[in-house]
Amino acid sequence: MDGAAGLRNRLTAMSREIAKFGAVGGAGVLVNIGVFNLVRHTTDLQVVRASIIATVVAIVFNYVGFRYFTYRDRDKSGRTRELTLFLVFSAVGLVIENGVLYTATYGFGWDSPLQSNVFKFVGIGVATLFRFWSYRSWVFKALPVREAVHQAESFLVAKGNETPGTRTGTHVG
Repeated sequence: MDGAAGLRNRLTAMSREIAKFGAVGGAGVLVNIGVFNLVRHTTDLQVVRASIIATVVAIVFNYVGFRYFTYRDRDKSGRTRELTLFLVFSAVGLVIENGVLYTATYGFGWDSPLQSNVFKFVGIGVATLFRFWSYRSWVFKALPVREAVHQAESFLVAKGNETPGTRTGTHVG
């Protein structure tokens, strides 16, 4: 594969990953904001505590979406390690997200429902940049190319009960 085609393929793959991450993340934002407003308006919890509960619910929702949709083709070995890293990086994201809300609420006194939602959303945005980088770099690691090819070949062999390359006479190996 030449350099331009390789770059184009990598950019296409990255744009697909970003779109999938965005779809799951967008649904997670709706869950987060929805739970936040539900808890805030049906309980007497303080704004940041309500936000932390909403963030935790969204973290669980997002893990399922990322593992089984966005990064379903990534390495699935070491689920304990993956979940541990996901929770650690999600906790950092939780601190970033709710730190923005805390600062707006208690540092500047911006505590109206509209202001709380605006700063909750801003916090989610800032934390999302960190989460995207950390999840793709550390949690849902790409398979090494050779292992990915082997898994694809194994799938083909299982589907057709033939060795890759037997139709063309060129065995891949």
